[in-house]
Amino acid sequence: MEFLALILFVLVCLVLMLGYPVAYALAGTALLFASVCALFGVFDMAYLHALPSRLYGIMTNQTLLAVPLFVFMGIMLEKSKVAELLLAAMSQMFGRFRGGLAISVVLVGMLMAASTGIVGATVVTMGLLSLPSMLNRGYHPAFATGSICATGTLGQIIPPSIALVLLGDVLSSAYQQAQLDMGIFSPESVSVGDLFVGALLPGLLLVVLYLCYVLLCSRFKPHWFESSVTAAAPLTLLPLLKALLPPLLLMLLVLGSILTGLATPTEAAGVGAFGALLLALISRQLSIATLKEVMLGTTKVTSMVFLILIGASVFSLVFRGLGGEALIEDFFAALPGGVFAAMLLVMLVIFLLGFILDFIEITFVVVPIVGPVLLAMGVDPVWLGIMIAINLQTSFLTPPFGFALFYLRGVAPASVKTSDMYKGVVPFIVIQLALLVMLAIWPQLATWLPAQLYG
Repeated sequence: MEFLALILFVLVCLVLMLGYPVAYALAGTALLFASVCALFGVFDMAYLHALPSRLYGIMTNQTLLAVPLFVFMGIMLEKSKVAELLLAAMSQMFGRFRGGLAISVVLVGMLMAASTGIVGATVVTMGLLSLPSMLNRGYHPAFATGSICATGTLGQIIPPSIALVLLGDVLSSAYQQAQLDMGIFSPESVSVGDLFVGALLPGLLLVVLYLCYVLLCSRFKPHWFESSVTAAAPLTLLPLLKALLPPLLLMLLVLGSILTGLATPTEAAGVGAFGALLLALISRQLSIATLKEVMLGTTKVTSMVFLILIGASVFSLVFRGLGGEALIEDFFAALPGGVFAAMLLVMLVIFLLGFILDFIEITFVVVPIVGPVLLAMGVDPVWLGIMIAINLQTSFLTPPFGFALFYLRGVAPASVKTSDMYKGVVPFIVIQLALLVMLAIWPQLATWLPAQLYG
């Protein structure tokens, strides 16, 4: 019967590729497939009796409460013109150097990622603010668009990240399932805070790799950058502090409260949402119309995430009922390379699925299937979460369905070719894959800091 689970997985991927809404594709395909299988007596509908408790668990999940709060924080900061002030200050600081505007884009993208955690908002904002300036100064369109897209995806790995919140919840369930399968009953789990702490060093390392690539290109490909570097205006401290302090203070409040153990990620998300609201009020960007727009945007994004989660719950119940998890366990156990081969295969599958699926779909469909099996094989849950998060980050850049490419295409001038955007992101995809290799060789990059803070 296990081969039916494989057929179900392939069918779901085909329905998703046809463009149907993700939540409906997951739940609808799984229910129809289960109904047909039940008619032939190869599926026990009793598995679906667990669905109400699953849905109730989603509604009462304190961890997932962080999703609308972080989304609210990110959209509100986008309306507060924080990125505009940051880019102006950074351009003033680095504008006197060749490639200075690109360096500014990477640094501002890092700060925006640590403040908002939303890829779409960062890419669109940076595209509107910096792409025209980069093109006017003589930057190669491929390099300009590639750097903006890649920098925007930093919100996937640098906390607070919506992807890490969702991964933390899914891996927590997978960890508990793996322990139950091994006959272990323990209250220990994988927390979102662990993933936040574990992602700090890899996230900062990725920023350093981006900067190194920009500097190398400015040295060996000078024709990609400014046609001429003019003397910048004298750097004044007050505008720089005015631009840097708000996002830095918000980062300190959100991440500092999590790292010191003063607040859970959900509580820190509430602090961040209130802080973003306060920044908008101080910068005189808050109005009833703005607040309504932010709340509407938050509701749309949150509804999408939770509806996909409900659809994924239906799919996972049917997949488990068809023996899909046993099929995965047997397949991984038969691999000659053991844990290494299993991890390599999972990373490869996630990377390839990133060409056609969104990170939310992969998180809710693939991770619950392979997570319990890998964790039962002894894989460190924090390291696994960070590896998956960085791999999912490439899904925003890989053509043809990379969402960062779609976001930038919507705001880029017509003179910028889509082919240039595709070419521009390739080196950054290679950099992200290189970081994955580094994490595979040195897992301590992800596990050392959580071990120091939480023992």
